[in-house]
Amino acid sequence: MKKSGQIVLFRFPQTNLMRGQLRPALLLEKLPGSYDDWLICMISSQMRHYMAGLDEIIDKNAPDFLDSGLKEASIIRVGRLAVVEGFMLLGSIGEISKERLMRIKSNLAAWLTNN
Repeated sequence: MKKSGQIVLFRFPQTNLMRGQLRPALLLEKLPGSYDDWLICMISSQMRHYMAGLDEIIDKNAPDFLDSGLKEASIIRVGRLAVVEGFMLLGSIGEISKERLMRIKSNLAAWLTNN
């Protein structure tokens, strides 16, 4: 059963709509309605893409790193969003803490309302 805060595997599309590689993504929230549609954001190990005040770094020292299922320090790239049907998500590898999820949602809301 999918829930907010889970890290799943997904073929995140490139910005040019080319098929992307299989990578982890964070389930932010199920969209309202009867469909199994989810707002997700990409997770990357490419630390050079970090955007302060928006993205979230999860490193090996974080209390929720082991539960995340990630293999290395990564960036939860809050600016790389997609809405996808649940069947496209290839299973959960872990999850982040509720505190981290709330911080990510707050960063996203602040970014959307301040620009």
